[in-house]
Amino acid sequence: MPGQNLSRDEARERAELLTVDGYDVELDVRSAIGEPGRDDLTDGPLTFRSLTTIRFRTARGGASTFADLIAPSVDAVTLDGTELDPAVVFDGARIALTDLPEGEHVLVVDARCAYSRTGEGMHRFVDPEDGEVYLYTQYEPADARRVFANFEQPDLKAPYRFRVTAPAEWTVWSNGAEESREGGVWRFAETQPISTYITAVVAGPYHYVTDSYSRTFEDGTTLEIPLGAMCRKGLAKHFDADDVFLITKQGLDFFHDNFDYPYPFGKYDQAFVPEYNLGAMENPGCVTFREEYIFRGKVTQAAYESRANVILHEMAHMWFGDLVTMQWWDDLWLKESFADFMGVFAMVGATRFEDGWITFANNRKSWAYRADQLPSTHPVTADIRDLEDAKLNFDGITYAKGASVLKQLVAYVGRDAFLEGARRYFKKHAYGNTRLGDLLSVLSETSGRDMTAWSRSWLQTAGVNSLTPVATYDAAGRITELAVLQEAAESHPELRPHRIAVGLYRRTPEGELVRYARAEADVSGPRTVIGELAGAERPELILVNDDDLTYCKVRFDEVSLTTLRAHLGDITDPLARALCWSALWNLTRDGLMPARDFVSLVLAFAGRETDIGVLQMLHTWTRGALVHYAAPEWREEGGRALAEGALGELRLAEPGSEHQLAWARFFASVAASDSDFQLLSGLLDGTARIDGLDVDQELRWAFLSPLVAHSAADEAAVDAELARDDTASGKRHHVRCLASRPSAEVKARAWADVVESDTLSNALVEATIAGFAQSSQRELLAPYAERYFEAIERVWAERSIQIGMAVVRGLFPALQDDPATLEAADAWLESHADAAPALRRLVLEARDDLARGLRAQAVDSVA
Repeated sequence: MPGQNLSRDEARERAELLTVDGYDVELDVRSAIGEPGRDDLTDGPLTFRSLTTIRFRTARGGASTFADLIAPSVDAVTLDGTELDPAVVFDGARIALTDLPEGEHVLVVDARCAYSRTGEGMHRFVDPEDGEVYLYTQYEPADARRVFANFEQPDLKAPYRFRVTAPAEWTVWSNGAEESREGGVWRFAETQPISTYITAVVAGPYHYVTDSYSRTFEDGTTLEIPLGAMCRKGLAKHFDADDVFLITKQGLDFFHDNFDYPYPFGKYDQAFVPEYNLGAMENPGCVTFREEYIFRGKVTQAAYESRANVILHEMAHMWFGDLVTMQWWDDLWLKESFADFMGVFAMVGATRFEDGWITFANNRKSWAYRADQLPSTHPVTADIRDLEDAKLNFDGITYAKGASVLKQLVAYVGRDAFLEGARRYFKKHAYGNTRLGDLLSVLSETSGRDMTAWSRSWLQTAGVNSLTPVATYDAAGRITELAVLQEAAESHPELRPHRIAVGLYRRTPEGELVRYARAEADVSGPRTVIGELAGAERPELILVNDDDLTYCKVRFDEVSLTTLRAHLGDITDPLARALCWSALWNLTRDGLMPARDFVSLVLAFAGRETDIGVLQMLHTWTRGALVHYAAPEWREEGGRALAEGALGELRLAEPGSEHQLAWARFFASVAASDSDFQLLSGLLDGTARIDGLDVDQELRWAFLSPLVAHSAADEAAVDAELARDDTASGKRHHVRCLASRPSAEVKARAWADVVESDTLSNALVEATIAGFAQSSQRELLAPYAERYFEAIERVWAERSIQIGMAVVRGLFPALQDDPATLEAADAWLESHADAAPALRRLVLEARDDLARGLRAQAVDSVA
């Protein structure tokens, strides 16, 4: 049988054969505290006992199938009371079940499973601050099999009972409520039928805070939901659980108001865990989050908004994904697109973050636009052949483009019809699995519209359209015709129906750039006339897709572009301003605006940006423009200009404001001169001061990083900083800083730690890669371009997919931005046609980013 990679065809065959009635899973994790003197390299991986009983039925006799399990060893396998030889039936990834008679069966598997260092399966973390051990599980799409034997596919749902034996001083959580605790044994209530990938166990000496939520329905019944939130003890002093609970309660109110289906999973725990690969995971009753959402220092409101969005995204999954689950990963969008949309929808409708759609337009959609222009782009409903395909499809299309399409759908069918469709969907398919057609049928019922054509255009084709306004005027300066031109890439020529708003803007006597006319219209085909705006006075700016109703790249006519170059900061509406910034960034990425022009616009107008999330996004884009899109001969000059501009805005910002903090971080990231480094050093040692700027521990690391990368601080300074911050976060910063030093010996060591060894945890692999790849060290990194292409196939074969993805993406020689690197990537792709499709996809994407950068540099060089 094949190994760890399950195909769609295999899953379909197994689902036709099996019905799973329930799991009893017993885990003994007392071994997690470790053994003195034990060495994983010589003694093998640290393991725990996993005893699983699966009750299932077969639809026909004489068939064969398999259970999934990835474990170092299996001690016993029993099927219907008959012992099977593990050496015969277990191949390291699957347990063969052959010649099964029709009817009921019981499979019992007693195994030794390995703790994880990669964030996949049962992750084990030792806190360097106090030596405490923390465990949590993370499975999506298919790593529950690293913890217990199962049928690992989303459409074989079943109820679960977990029993966990752990050190008596710990606490353990799972999806179900705790039923009993005797000494070091925890027993949990049986769950509702759920998929394997959303089962969960969290265990350790976590700091735990409780609250409760109550909801009385129209029929007089009351729903009580126990709430909990947890983090490592070392983070307890920073944990603002009250705000987490506030957002949680507001979200539960919103979803109960709109979904008409009570939260079905009992309690609602939220665990903030270390070394987490994702933002969060929607395990029902036991949601897990990356602990970076607990802020150790001062952050901007954009960070709190991001956390609120993630909390509500995961909560939306309780209905979209957990209650009703996609049949196979082809329809991953049925949960992720909806959660991405509903997270913002709920945040804007129920919390203090009323401007969430601005962040969505400016930040989230930029992720989608990039993904949708890669050669690996795919329809929102994707063709997922196997688990490796599934792992890579947690991307900007499945999340952000899908959410954008749903936002368009709401404009198309109306909010009421959309929400009523969701209600019917939940009630009809509760605890079941669905495909695209199941959702479209209820939306057709509630909207009265045929969803077939809409689905074909928006869900079943790839690519992003560009919309450009073209206006003609009469002698009096009034519009005679305003048309919107729609274009598509040659590779994906689909022209789609768009519901858009077109806004006309002009300056007031006070100099403000404001909208004075607006028309909504349905755009389809290559040219659509917006008749409602005929006769309007001549605008200075025409904004297609005003209010961000559709998913498209916005283009400008020449008059509008000239207006933005002089008056972008005068636009009073923050969403319109954000849309203009996003459009200008797309022009830069597409090679239609020189990178230096984008940098100039940021230097001219970013200081006036009131929305902190937009400002921070501009900082990210501008640094990207300098590193990847600016002509090499202009980078030094551009870098100096950015540093000078950032320092000027830092000094002008209101003392103690979040804008001051954002400019401080940006200044550190672009610091380029001895005087810049002298100021950063002074801010660290207290000899320099900027009024209102609190240089807390996280900001100290942000200031130290560029000093180390430019030889303005040495290893001793990094070690001294770790002594000040001897925590898990401090350790990650320390590793990153050490790997950033401009030394051939340092780079060789960092490369070996990541590529030649698998001893680092996932978090330290990422930290090492982040330190290794410094844009100021292109020459130092040049020798690793060839080594990268020699190593990646071996790394992909030997390491977990999570670490493989981190290495292949993070170490691609993107900073060697010359045609030779492009040729090397092409040569690898040509000579490795039979390499794993997921690996080829990662290389192809990185190659495309590099080619885009070279095209943009060519444009910038003649500007």
